[in-house]
Order: sequence, then C-alpha cells, then structure tokens
Amino acid sequence: MGVLTFEREMATAIPPTKMFKVFVLEADTAIPKILPQVVKNVEIIEGNGGPGTIKKTSFAEDREVKYIKTQIDATDKDNFTHCYSAIGGDPWMDALEKVSYEIKMVSSSDGGSIIKTTTKHYPKENGEIDEDQIKIGAEKALALFKAVEAYLLANPDAYN
Repeated sequence: MGVLTFEREMATAIPPTKMFKVFVLEADTAIPKILPQVVKNVEIIEGNGGPGTIKKTSFAEDREVKYIKTQIDATDKDNFTHCYSAIGGDPWMDALEKVSYEIKMVSSSDGGSIIKTTTKHYPKENGEIDEDQIKIGAEKALALFKAVEAYLLANPDAYN
C-alpha cells in the first residue's frame, strides 16, 4: 500500500497571526491549558524547539491514544507554515512509519484565516493503513481545532 494523502481547508474568524501563535509557537503550553481534558502535557525530548526537535505529547488518562511523538520538520513564522511528522505513538503507529503534516495559515478577506492542511500517511513495509481510523483521527483533530477556536473567540484578549 502506498502513501495516503489527505487535504483539508478550514475557515475561522481568528487571524492567522493568533492561530499560528496558539497552534504552533505556543502550542506546547497553550493547548494543555485550553484543553486539559484532552492534552495532559507536551515535553521536548530532544532539540531546542526548531527543526529536528522531538516532542512527546501525552494525552489525558481516559483517551485511547496515550501519547504521540512528533518531530519538527520546518517552521516559517513569516508565512505561517509549519511542517512536522508523527514518528511514534501508542497505539496507532503500529502500522505506520510516520505521518507528515503540513499546515499553512493564510488571511481571509473577512480578517480571519483559512487553515490548509496536508496529511501524508506512510505505511510500514507490508503495513495496512486503516482508512476508517484515519478518518476518525481527522474528526478528533477537527474537534480539537473547533474547541480551541471557541476558546479564542470567547477570550479575545488571550494569546495576543
């Protein structure tokens, strides 16, 4: 089985500068603060926060996925682009070599943002990718995005 690629666009009323700050630049502290019922903590295992840095995100105790390890591939603060790869985790990474994510945030005409994501799932040799599990994961990621968006809309002075 080859690489599976998914693309998605989401609109939000929040400008790209704030979205990028919360979801990329300050995500390690912002997301656990905003959604402690989902994300327990994020710790740097190796690196200084730039490309090559490996992080471990631990999820709340009642979550199916206990943790995920990611590696930062590239971050472009000027163009609001962030690329990273999931390189380990429990339990869904058994069939996957890695999952690469590219996130780009662009301004929309109404002052908000369009978030464009490309996700590529790389199976291990002879690995079978469960597309239903991928769709479930994508819906969970969208729910997390919507929860953070709701927090930022309700707290307009947060993360300025």
